[in-house]
Amino acid sequence: MTESIAAPPGTPDLDTLLRARYGTAAPALTEPALRGSATLAGLLRHHTVRSFTDAPVSDEAITAMVAAAQSAASSSNLQLWSVVEVRDAATRRALVDEVGTSTFVADAPVILLFVADWARASAIAAAEGESDTAADYLESTLVAFVDAALAAQNAVVAAESLGLGTCYLGSVRNNPERAAELIGLPARAMVAFGLAVGYPDPTDTAGIKPRLGPNVVHSRERYRPITDADTAAHDTEIAAYHASQGRPTGWSRAVIRRVKDAAGLNGRDRMRAWLTGRGLPSN
Repeated sequence: MTESIAAPPGTPDLDTLLRARYGTAAPALTEPALRGSATLAGLLRHHTVRSFTDAPVSDEAITAMVAAAQSAASSSNLQLWSVVEVRDAATRRALVDEVGTSTFVADAPVILLFVADWARASAIAAAEGESDTAADYLESTLVAFVDAALAAQNAVVAAESLGLGTCYLGSVRNNPERAAELIGLPARAMVAFGLAVGYPDPTDTAGIKPRLGPNVVHSRERYRPITDADTAAHDTEIAAYHASQGRPTGWSRAVIRRVKDAAGLNGRDRMRAWLTGRGLPSN
């Protein structure tokens, strides 16, 4: 039986969604189970929302999102993540002015801050008089961040099934110390990223952003390196999409700006020190 996420009225068919995502590299999906999957269609029509209406997001909607998040896989069921819901206008403003998140965060109805959280496990160990030394290691940091990411993506899928829009906020890591202070995090816990949640502004023109062709990211048996032709093709697709949004830029130059030196990290080259300060030295 196919799991179902209700599609909004007028949702494009599967072929249209695939073309929007991949352009000329769109794969053909012909199996009936695939073509009839509302869940698959819902995932393919995902797009980031940065402009929201004033409509309130109910407590129950957030509760449902958290339940979906907790239904994601968790390494060894350790559940090494938490989420802090922020609605307070002053805190949202501080996330912009003092942490350095995107300016729209101040206007988003709800911000969910997903936390890589070893504080809870450490507290359980301390209550039994046991050490928590293993939390000092890089593997432990990675597991907590991965757990948080898996949980958040489940929350996003749930939100979109309810007609909500979302935007991930890596920018909370621009100043993770201040972010931690704003929500009262204990040692061994750090904000991994945020998620803005609200009902999409119907006048917003953002749509389905193209991705690299499936053959670029999906190898069989052995890794396939990217080619110049792959890069050129994706640059063309991204430039066309960005032109429709009033900013005709490509893709590869953004990748190069990010990878060529520490300046592309926008100050986050200090992450090791920040992790150590939060009690996650990642040895």
